[in-house]
Amino acid sequence: MANFSLNPSTMQVAGKPVHYAWVIVGVGALMRLFSSSFRSSSSILIPRLVDSFGWSYGQVGLGFAIQWIVSGLFGPPAGMMGDRYGVRWTMRLGAVLFIVGMVLTGFMNNLWQFYFFFGVILSAAMGIFQVPLTAAVTLWFRRHLGIGMGLLQSSQGIGPLVAVPIMLLIIHQFGGGIEGLRAAFWIPGILGGVIILAMVQMFYNEPAAIGIRALGAPKDEPIKEVQTGEIARVRTKTFIKQAQRTSAFWNLIGIHFWGCAGHAIILVYLVSIAEAEGISSGVAATIFVVLSVTSTITRFAVPIIADRTGSKPAMAGCFFLQVAPILLLLIAHDPWQFYLFAVLFGIGFGGEMSAFPIINRQYYGSGPIGTTYGYQMMGAGVGMAAGSLLGGFLRDITNGFDATMWLSFGMSLTGVISILILPPTQKELLPDWEDQLPGAIPVHSHGGD
Repeated sequence: MANFSLNPSTMQVAGKPVHYAWVIVGVGALMRLFSSSFRSSSSILIPRLVDSFGWSYGQVGLGFAIQWIVSGLFGPPAGMMGDRYGVRWTMRLGAVLFIVGMVLTGFMNNLWQFYFFFGVILSAAMGIFQVPLTAAVTLWFRRHLGIGMGLLQSSQGIGPLVAVPIMLLIIHQFGGGIEGLRAAFWIPGILGGVIILAMVQMFYNEPAAIGIRALGAPKDEPIKEVQTGEIARVRTKTFIKQAQRTSAFWNLIGIHFWGCAGHAIILVYLVSIAEAEGISSGVAATIFVVLSVTSTITRFAVPIIADRTGSKPAMAGCFFLQVAPILLLLIAHDPWQFYLFAVLFGIGFGGEMSAFPIINRQYYGSGPIGTTYGYQMMGAGVGMAAGSLLGGFLRDITNGFDATMWLSFGMSLTGVISILILPPTQKELLPDWEDQLPGAIPVHSHGGD
């Protein structure tokens, strides 16, 4: 038994030491999977919501737009809560919101309830598991951050592939209709929320919480004290004020907006675009699955590339693959053309989002980036809503999808240009940000949350 230890600070498996950073990644990936997969996969319920409650597709679509907007707007306060009160406390709140939101959505009878329970409460939970969780994981790595972040980000891509058949099975087992619909929210909501609450016990805010250094940190580096309460609040406030003076802070928000607006159009309307060209509904759905699978692979690979070669070229390359394939989509008529598009666009879509946590660490070191990343996720959420709503509006007034596809092309191209004017990632932008801390606040050579 001496060769096996589950003690977080001295983990061993078969006599080999295992850094707890890998456990953090595993726990974070599972929490991300449970919290996001059932909510994001609930788009398969749109026809059932329409049939069961008599709502229009536009009314249901507005609920998804509200969901994206709220999850985006909740990004900054979610990151702030993680920076100030710790990620464990914040994730417990997220788990409770997830359970409450899923259960109440199952009870809904009126459209306003759908907008509030699904669009607001569940989105707030999603914001917590998107922002402070991601920022906290980056603190555990000085080396191999790309691998760790790739594992975390790919879990979100795998989620819908796991959740869709589970939700369909639940609906079938409960006889379909409203009862099946309610069960599809209740069962995953309660079980998933309980599992998340249990996993939070295995998650620690940072390496210092268990008396160790980040993976890859020098052995002679002092283990800093964990900062909480008022000290954490002052450190976070001091950091964010300086970060907001850098052009990268604002540009990254815009980049996330342009990228998400561009790919939201494709994610929402690709199946409809294919069917409008005479592709069968089954083949059109398969094309979308190919895009999802491809994006899952690049969600894992791109953070590794960004960590080793720099985030700026990795992000620019992925954004370009959100732009160029649109030209193919504009002339696509045969299934093979749509499949080729799905692969190329899937590479760009999956990689575009997953490099953001890496570039934050490259620009801001080990500062408390939860709030900073939260602002970027705000840009993402508003972008998702804007893309889907504007794309649908153009489809309605032109009676076709060409203008909608050109809108996606233009938005993603704007993101490419915005990336090109980012500063290089080889040097931190705020290496001495702690010098601005009040005299009573501790300063550490490797600052933190």
